[in-house]
Amino acid sequence: MRQSLIDKNTVRVEAYEKRNKQSDKDALSQLICQKVIEQPSYQGAKTVMWYVGCRSEVRTQTIIKQELSQGRRIVVPYCTQDDHGQNQLGLWQLSDFSELVSGRWGILEPPESRWHESGKQVAIEELDLIIVPGVGFDRRGGRLGNGQGYYDNFLQQVSAATRVQGVCFESQLFDFIPMEETDVPMDFVFTQSAIYHRELSF
Repeated sequence: MRQSLIDKNTVRVEAYEKRNKQSDKDALSQLICQKVIEQPSYQGAKTVMWYVGCRSEVRTQTIIKQELSQGRRIVVPYCTQDDHGQNQLGLWQLSDFSELVSGRWGILEPPESRWHESGKQVAIEELDLIIVPGVGFDRRGGRLGNGQGYYDNFLQQVSAATRVQGVCFESQLFDFIPMEETDVPMDFVFTQSAIYHRELSF
């Protein structure tokens, strides 16, 4: 376990550096997101969870606004804690991008005063597809996050029937991401250059 954590931290430092140096983030983000929405798994999804990109992540704001305008049911996460004090994601149905405010980590999310508003809460079982950010990925679906555990804890509760897809710049891909037994791999990883399927990328 300790060696795995050391390895993850080493990869995380390198991944942050690569992501921060990535040029043309707006154009590449749009290309990546367009690949996602063109896939049958997306076209057939009724309820999609999109993360709201921040800092040097693949930017999702434009595609979220586009999908909302076309009537797709879009869910966004917010950072919270469960009954045991573990970091966890809550789910909130988004109607308009202007509903979001800067949250605890500087990420756009619904204001805490509206988390439990009637008609806005979404059960994890309702999600057909989840779009996940990451600091780094590998071609087999391995994912490295920021180290806070929000997505790790959340994804452990997701049904096998729900598709989980990661998005990143090609520069964030590694040959191998160290993973624990409890880590959930991505079904697909999308970059500006390719789409990687975890069962086919060997």
